[in-house]
Parts: sequence; structure tokens; C-alpha cells
Amino acid sequence: MKRLQKFQKFSDEQLMKRIRQGSSEAFDTLYARYSRKLLHFLYRSLGGDESKAQDFLHDIFLKIIEKPERFSGRSSFKSWIFTVACNLCKNEYRRQTVRKAVESKADMDEIALIDENPIDEIVDQKMFKTAMLQELGTFSPNQRCTFLLRFQQGMSIAEIAEIFDCSEGTVKSRLFYTTRKLAQNLHQFNPNRSEVGWNEKKRM
Repeated sequence: MKRLQKFQKFSDEQLMKRIRQGSSEAFDTLYARYSRKLLHFLYRSLGGDESKAQDFLHDIFLKIIEKPERFSGRSSFKSWIFTVACNLCKNEYRRQTVRKAVESKADMDEIALIDENPIDEIVDQKMFKTAMLQELGTFSPNQRCTFLLRFQQGMSIAEIAEIFDCSEGTVKSRLFYTTRKLAQNLHQFNPNRSEVGWNEKKRM
């Protein structure tokens, strides 16, 4: 651990520069920094498929090891690596166009949304989380990934716009539509809450 401590102060971009120079310590630091976040994102994006999420996580970091030059530095590393993750998920959606039935075998309590939201008021949280995964599976890849980047990863509107190479208005529109539909379709879990968008208006 001591050998990695000196790398903790480095930015993501500085670590990538060291990785291109062959530093395994820089790679280990970057992996520790992003692996859990990416796994959570992939798990939810892939409808609760833990095995596939693990495979994709392995693929992402294998790309970094094999061809670190793929990161050009024109964007932040955070935006770049989540763009790679989103693209992997989109390709998977294309291969499996119908993914409506979702059965989650992982411990859902370990993967929570960042913001305070209706989950805190639900008696049976596992049922809600399972239902939400099922509902997310009905949205387009862009809508699903945008929602997860915002509420699971806590990214800003600007960061998400950079990942999708679109306007901030497009991101806001996707979020409004997705959160509104989720609120409508999952209202039975929280009948006393009348707000749509789960505090998104406050966050805008």
C-alpha cells in the first residue's frame, strides 16, 4: 500500500501518463479509484446482470492496459471512461434488443442512488429497487445511462453532456422524461409523494 500512496495525489490524467510509461502502480491506483463506481454503473445499466457487469469492467481496464493511448486527453479521464462504459452497454442493448424481464441476484442494498429520494420512504426497498431496474430496462440506452450517470454517479449536467457529445438541454430533456415516467410507473411504492422528477428541478 505504501508504494501506491505517492500516486494518490496524482490526477487521473497524470496517472494515465504514467500508465503509458509502464507504471503498474499508476494502473492499480486508477483501478482502485474507478472500479467500484464503474461496476455499480454497469450493473444497473445491464439490468442487474452481475456477471456481464464484471466482464465489461474487466474489458474496460484491459483496454487501458493494452492501449492507454486511446485516451487522448481531449476530455477528462472520468468522461472518457464512462463514455467507454456507455458504448459497451449500447452495443449489448443492440445484441439483445428485448430486455424487459430483469431478475436481480446481487445484493441490491449495496448499490444505492446518491441523492436522497423516495427510496428512503419505502418500506420494502428491495422490491422498489428491483422494480426500478425493470422499468429502466424499458428505456432507451441513452435515457437509461443518462439517468444512472446523474443519480447513481452524481455527475453534473455538463459532464453528462460531454460523455454523450450533446447539449445540456438534451441531457435535461432526457432526465425530465425518464424521471417523470419512473415516477408515474412506480407511484405505487410512494403514493404520498406528488413531485415528479425526484428533486431534479432543484438540481437544475
